[in-house]
Amino acid sequence: MLGGALGSAARFGLSSLIDEKFGSFPWGTLAVNVLGSFVIGFFMALTGPDGALMASPVVRAFVAIGILGGFTTFSSFSLQTISLLQDGQWLWAAGNVFLSVTVCLLATAGGIALAHVLPLRS
Repeated sequence: MLGGALGSAARFGLSSLIDEKFGSFPWGTLAVNVLGSFVIGFFMALTGPDGALMASPVVRAFVAIGILGGFTTFSSFSLQTISLLQDGQWLWAAGNVFLSVTVCLLATAGGIALAHVLPLRS
């Protein structure tokens, strides 16, 4: 829980700073997604069974699930997709990319549409 709070605060701070500087495109969101994806790959490889540093499962979960999960869930998606590719599961990896992007965009659009049709206006 603490890791998620730290990651969420970092995401808000960094993405807000970048968006204020660079304007209309969601550069801040892109930046935290790319940074989070890099950090989860680096950290998990560095602290994994074959890594240069040993970290307990609790520390790895605190960083990967807590901090980086709060910072960006895109990092988990990226790590899982790379793991599928490393395992030679190209079709599953492509399916994960296609379904995650497409279904999440459709779900977001559906949520927006539902919010607009519900008679909840005051």
